[in-house]
Amino acid sequence: MKCRHCSSPLEHTFLDLGFAPPSNAYLTREDLTRPEKYYPLKVKVCGQCWLVQTEDYAQADELFSPDYAYFSSTSSGWLAHAARYTEKMIRQLQLTQDSLVIEVASNDGYLLKNFVAAGIPCLGIEPTASTAAAAEKLGIPVMREFYGEQLGKQLAANGQQADLIAGNNVYAHVPDINDFTRGLKAALKPGGTITLEFPHLMRLLEHTQFDTVYHEHFSYLSLYTVDRIFKMAGLRIWDVEELPTHGGSLRVYGCHGEDARQVSPAVGAMLAEEAQLGLQTLATYQNFQAKADRVKDDLLSFLIEQKRAGKKVAAYGAAAKGNTLLNYAGVKPDLLPFVCDAATAKQGKFMPGSHIPILTPAALLEQRPDYLVILPWNIAAEVEQQNAKLATLGTRFVTAVPKLVVA
Repeated sequence: MKCRHCSSPLEHTFLDLGFAPPSNAYLTREDLTRPEKYYPLKVKVCGQCWLVQTEDYAQADELFSPDYAYFSSTSSGWLAHAARYTEKMIRQLQLTQDSLVIEVASNDGYLLKNFVAAGIPCLGIEPTASTAAAAEKLGIPVMREFYGEQLGKQLAANGQQADLIAGNNVYAHVPDINDFTRGLKAALKPGGTITLEFPHLMRLLEHTQFDTVYHEHFSYLSLYTVDRIFKMAGLRIWDVEELPTHGGSLRVYGCHGEDARQVSPAVGAMLAEEAQLGLQTLATYQNFQAKADRVKDDLLSFLIEQKRAGKKVAAYGAAAKGNTLLNYAGVKPDLLPFVCDAATAKQGKFMPGSHIPILTPAALLEQRPDYLVILPWNIAAEVEQQNAKLATLGTRFVTAVPKLVVA
């Protein structure tokens, strides 16, 4: 296999999580009687451009099916994040009713509905039919397509170049990151701005966030590597900010290479911090497997210990990261009988691989577990707040990443 960005041979393994089903391939009861597809879940690091990437194994359209179950609006914290972003962009870029905002991977309209409310024209690009339909009900026009250079050129030819192109948690999901980036350039108006948000590889390494590795994430990104990818496509990063979302993310601000905007000091500062923490040093990546194994072993030991003690354990959040963790640890319903989730699209289904049933949050008050394992640790505070009544009944909250913590 060659690097998806610079085509150098990929000789170094960063993380090997064995075989697993796609993390968002939730199962119906009927599916439990059918064979389940498993793919290798191995991550490589390029020793030239330092792009961390999954090993080739499957087509993207097998992962992002028409009934894709991830709806962004499920998290109230994420909705608030999107609303703050909208206000900031309207003010900073002076967007008006004569502007155009394009969001790539617009999901269920969680973000663009804010621009609709502000009277600013927008367009969503979203390949999954289930989430696109939800966005259309909010009055958001949606093109049901995968994004790339061809679509970017088509938008430009149709007079739909954008003042702002937003992409939240999509950049890591594209198999051909160079083609996708050229597409951003093609659809960007002269003087326009691109913002991309993605989980920061530096935080993944720092906090052992190996459960954010799954098949739908083709790339794990540093500012250093994204800067290289942008430059190759004729774009330039002029600002960057750190975000608390998804355990630590970056929002990069891009423009055409010839744009007159000055580069913010934040860009140089972040590049220097990445270098200092060893993101362009091979040993940093080769030490990671042992850290991931420790997290996995500690969770498994905890669950076995509680089973032997006759304690009742449940989980909250049928998130993709939870599926990575549970499948790597080999956890089944004997150790974790059920998981609750607020997303109606997941309720009544089963977790891929582990086949743990997904129930409504109401089941928690009925069952009153001794321990509640919060799988999406990035919203643990939100989950604990929503389930404060459980705590008064004696339930203790547990997170496994970056290390096992029993509250």
